Amino acid sequence: MENFVLSCCSTADLSLEHFQNRNIHYICFHYELNGTVYPDDLGQSMPFDVFYGAMTRGAETKTFQVNVAEFEAYFESFLKEGKDILHLCLSSGITGVMNSANIAKDILAEKYPERKIYIVDSLAASSGYGLLMDKLADLRDAGMGIDELRQWAEENKRKVQHWFFSTDLTFYIKGGRVTKTAGFVGTMLSICPLLHVNDEGKLIPMQKVRTKKKVIEAIEKKMEELAEDGLEYHEKCYISHSACEKDAEAVAKLIESRFPHLNGKVLINSIDHRQSHRPGNSGTVLLGRGEKIIKTDSLGCRCMQDFFLARFSQRGRSAYFNFSCKYYIYNKFGRRKIQ
Repeated sequence: MENFVLSCCSTADLSLEHFQNRNIHYICFHYELNGTVYPDDLGQSMPFDVFYGAMTRGAETKTFQVNVAEFEAYFESFLKEGKDILHLCLSSGITGVMNSANIAKDILAEKYPERKIYIVDSLAASSGYGLLMDKLADLRDAGMGIDELRQWAEENKRKVQHWFFSTDLTFYIKGGRVTKTAGFVGTMLSICPLLHVNDEGKLIPMQKVRTKKKVIEAIEKKMEELAEDGLEYHEKCYISHSACEKDAEAVAKLIESRFPHLNGKVLINSIDHRQSHRPGNSGTVLLGRGEKIIKTDSLGCRCMQDFFLARFSQRGRSAYFNFSCKYYIYNKFGRRKIQ
């Protein structure tokens, strides 16, 4: 077997035990909580429930990607041992960390010209990233060399299907992704956004589903639609969550009942500190057919208004449906400012 290291960032949302058991190396991102910087070390420095609790109480948080010097030191520790490196980065659609990894690679290539250092953009995030790394570990253990493994990753990374939903709009509002008005109305009507990581590795909103029960059903239907071999899907399925373990368990139970040929039980992990901007998120990932998903709309107030009116119209309610926000009342005639 070739002497090389399979590596990724801590944002792959696998447990420490999982990384160790699969012989996958990782480098830590960083985050700041109320002015103190911590490594994103899989919940070792700060347990996930403590972190989520602090966010819910209003703690200020920031995140930091791995810098060039950190990558250089990390990669060199393996190069000194005479090992080649295959490192997959967190999606370039979410972060610029791949730039830092490539700069470090170029610096070290001059110092270790006989070694291979491959940097691959995973176009994945959270447990989708972790699922891809786990599959690469399977292929490595089956005897695939570093060059073949790199090629397989490039050719198959878009087959990873990521689907997320959120049951709490608080942190979308706080982060500016949703206006206060839209957030207020969305909360009032129990709207749960359904999101997807697209072919460019960007997290985009796909659908606004009313009630948690229906969004859980919607995410399972997406799996039926996109999984390789449909209900006969026989690969692994991972779920990640931020402070909503019961929701994750409900999704897992539904998936296991619908997909009897899964490779093992659905694996549930916490979303790492770097990606945990919004407690109340849950996501499901699987290996799919790699089909392109088309963006539908955004989470802005105008789209939410259209959804609410169409939704109630479909249920036979009066088209003259009013709902009040902080500053405006919407109805079929447009909006009227409240004096």
